[in-house]
Amino acid sequence: MKRRSFLRHAIHAAAVPGVFASLGFAMPGRNSMEYFLRQAAETDRVLVMIFLDGGNDGLNTIVPLNRMSELNAVRPRVVLNENELLSLKKSEVGLHPAMTDLQALYDESKFQIIQNVGYENPDFSHFRSTDIWMSGSSSNEIVNSGWMGRHIENAYPGYPEAFPSDDMEDPLAVEIGYGSSLLFQGVASSVSYTLQNANEFYELLDNVEQDAPDTPAGDKLKYIRLIAKQSQAYGQRIVDVASNVSRHETYPGDPSHSNQQSQLGPQLKVVSKLIAGGSRTPVYMVRIGGFDTHDAQVEENHSEGEHAILLKDLNDSIASFMKDLEFHGVADKVLGMTFSEFGRTILSNASNGTDHGTAAPMFFFGNAVRGGVVGDNPVIDRSMNYEDNLPHQFEFRQLYQSVLDQWFGIESSSINQVLFGDFNAVDIIGDPAITLSTRSEFDLSVYPNPISNRATIRFEGDGKPIELQLLDLKGTIIENIYNGVSTRGANLHNWDTSNIVKGRYFVLLRSNSGKQVFSVVK
Repeated sequence: MKRRSFLRHAIHAAAVPGVFASLGFAMPGRNSMEYFLRQAAETDRVLVMIFLDGGNDGLNTIVPLNRMSELNAVRPRVVLNENELLSLKKSEVGLHPAMTDLQALYDESKFQIIQNVGYENPDFSHFRSTDIWMSGSSSNEIVNSGWMGRHIENAYPGYPEAFPSDDMEDPLAVEIGYGSSLLFQGVASSVSYTLQNANEFYELLDNVEQDAPDTPAGDKLKYIRLIAKQSQAYGQRIVDVASNVSRHETYPGDPSHSNQQSQLGPQLKVVSKLIAGGSRTPVYMVRIGGFDTHDAQVEENHSEGEHAILLKDLNDSIASFMKDLEFHGVADKVLGMTFSEFGRTILSNASNGTDHGTAAPMFFFGNAVRGGVVGDNPVIDRSMNYEDNLPHQFEFRQLYQSVLDQWFGIESSSINQVLFGDFNAVDIIGDPAITLSTRSEFDLSVYPNPISNRATIRFEGDGKPIELQLLDLKGTIIENIYNGVSTRGANLHNWDTSNIVKGRYFVLLRSNSGKQVFSVVK
């Protein structure tokens, strides 16, 4: 659950006099209330989006092993050699041979593949299809805002006038390269901070605000100055955060790495630096271009060529990013995903390439993902012609809903507003002991979160009596979960949550040593 959303809902509910005082917390004023709430939701989750710009060839990335004969018949100029494909356990697909590190992440259940993602009535224009994916809209709609921009506007009301603030110093979104995208365009304004590299932010704009006339033109001038002022403040903040991190794992693009031509490695290194340095920016987007492989997609050896170089960069960069996050101790709070504006044609063309197609796979990676391969292998027929394309099994907004629901814990009504409807979410988050709790004497945590029918409550005990209770946002006790004596060290309590209605709650731990709360969502 996002901090700003948490604050917005919980402060409103806690405005009832004495709510948290009744829990035994000293709350002398609003500032103390906000401090407590900030402490209760201190470790926000992060989403890192990788855009595979140009349209990735899914059939040569995730290869259906039960269709190899048909693939050899319909795409002979690009098809991969089955003997070189990387096997993925408990699946009927093979991974491109350039993606050995992602195979290892898959084996650790830290890499998940969603097959056949697309949308109805696909558009084959790069620009239009990218807009559809970025806006989160149907192909017959023209929407001038992005799905993530709308979500961030909902979660952080008052933007841009009220930001940056003492409560949220960091940019609400960061994207690297190519300028601001539609993805982060809100209804009112763009919510992202765009950068090429961290060094740009040592040169900050002059923070002098001049008078503007009280006219429509003056209002526009004030807005331009506001954005410029934010850019200066955010730029300095990024520089300050980045300076907290001096050591990294080796990335593609580093002098000591074998891949000196990496597009993606330097971008993910910046993202890692910001996350590890303490930035609370919830969403990042980076790009890797060149997937529009109309020609020279492969060389004589089909495991080599432009597509192999791109997938190797993706593989190496994600692997370095994951190792770096683990090194800095922040891996549990990060979810990564890839997406592309479309896939490629089933048939290969005469230039050893493929053309604009339809459905393609999406990847999710991180310590929290469920792992495995989701979706059926596409049906390939030897009689297919150039006009045939892969039908989509999953609409891309199903995955957007999955992210908002399962990772950020956003309530369904807000998701409906962001995505203009309700879509069937796909399970992307597993059941690891990954929590959003703050560190304290008790180290209280609940997982999975959002909870389903069962959950585990973990805390550090001191051998003394403790009490666990579930409270709603008004401070009302919903359930007495446990009352007994803790053991010294780690305590695990299995909690039946099947009778709890959907909503937002606090798990409260009381003992003679003090109290701690943990926010949960069902």
